[in-house]
Amino acid sequence: MEQSKPENIDQYIANFPLTTQKLLEEIRETIRKALPDAKEVISYGMPAFKQHTVLVYFAGYAKHIGFYPTGSGIEAFQQEFDNYKWSKGAVQFPLDKPLPLDLITRITKFKAERDLDKNRKK
Repeated sequence: MEQSKPENIDQYIANFPLTTQKLLEEIRETIRKALPDAKEVISYGMPAFKQHTVLVYFAGYAKHIGFYPTGSGIEAFQQEFDNYKWSKGAVQFPLDKPLPLDLITRITKFKAERDLDKNRKK
């Protein structure tokens, strides 16, 4: 889906059909609850949540929601991706199935912990 560059997550989500918007809002709220102190940003043209660094990204597509917890997030949880297409930095959640909100929460919190640990060591 081609879209002009959004300036914020609201603009990004508004570019999608209503059913996809609902799922994007669901994943956004789930991440926001897991990372209450993180800042919402647009990075690489996608919604993202940032603490010291960007922790997770998400994006809408014609048939799925992409969730991008980068390599460490995928590696730590890959055994839980049996029902999804995934790669070393991303996992795809089909639009026609409920989002695995618990899994998204756990991955997001894992990424936040790693980020805080790294920052403490600096």
